Amino acid sequence: MKLLASLASPYTRKVRIFLAEKKIECDLDLVDVAPIDNAVNTHNPLGKIPTLVLDDGTPLYDSRVIVEFLDSASPISRLIPDEKRDRMAVRRWEALADGVVDAGILVRSESLRDKKERSKAWTDKQLARMHRGMEQLAKDLGDRGFCHGERYSLADIAVGCCTGWLDFRKPGDVDWCKQYPPLTQHYQKLMERPAFAETVPQVPAPRK
Repeated sequence: MKLLASLASPYTRKVRIFLAEKKIECDLDLVDVAPIDNAVNTHNPLGKIPTLVLDDGTPLYDSRVIVEFLDSASPISRLIPDEKRDRMAVRRWEALADGVVDAGILVRSESLRDKKERSKAWTDKQLARMHRGMEQLAKDLGDRGFCHGERYSLADIAVGCCTGWLDFRKPGDVDWCKQYPPLTQHYQKLMERPAFAETVPQVPAPRK
């Protein structure tokens, strides 16, 4: 298998953590999706990462589909519950965490536009979504050790990747970790796991 990825992507990180926790071997192919024509387009018409290419050439995307596949590909460390209600609860955590990141990426993208082209109203709307999402995540987590139940799951991975990316990029020039202590404490605990410590977001190296 081959994972088309970026070291700065929180969605790539989610998949990389899954691969590590499940002890699944996979080649990592770092790609630049900024150009209109890029290496991912052949496998994913949306030109987005992460995209997982299976040994038979079948491409899987996006991260939610990929982790679903990986969890069933190996019996080691099941991270998505089988029981329906628990499964939906874990996927709900993932959806909210991913939604916060989605809005954060929009905020960051807007900040990279020429100042004359930026929309404060648009940015404020996305920031409001992020704050509502983070408030809900922090409230639901409280002082518990794990997001759902008494064990580590996809919910923790998704929330951890969200918190880690917000601390890395700080969209909107907001100190997200300082504002939401329960999520920061949760992330610090997750960083004790090798899968998290070895996948800290990084700025892509300059192209030669």
